[in-house]
Amino acid sequence: MQTLKITQIGNSLGVILPKEILARLKLEKGDQIFMTEAPDGYRLVNTDPSFSIQMKTAQEIMRKRRNVLRELAE
Repeated sequence: MQTLKITQIGNSLGVILPKEILARLKLEKGDQIFMTEAPDGYRLVNTDPSFSIQMKTAQEIMRKRRNVLRELAE
């Protein structure tokens, strides 16, 4: 567990992430992170959760309609 301190950043408040956390999330300056609500609080993730849902839906369609997609590709 890592403890983060809320600090003043300009006219806002923010949290500075340590290098270890940035490396683990594979984040660099300018990248976006997403905060999702979890049963026990909040989670920070480096991928858009809505994109993951869209990809799962696309994979299901591709699996069900494999033959149609193969014919369209020809």
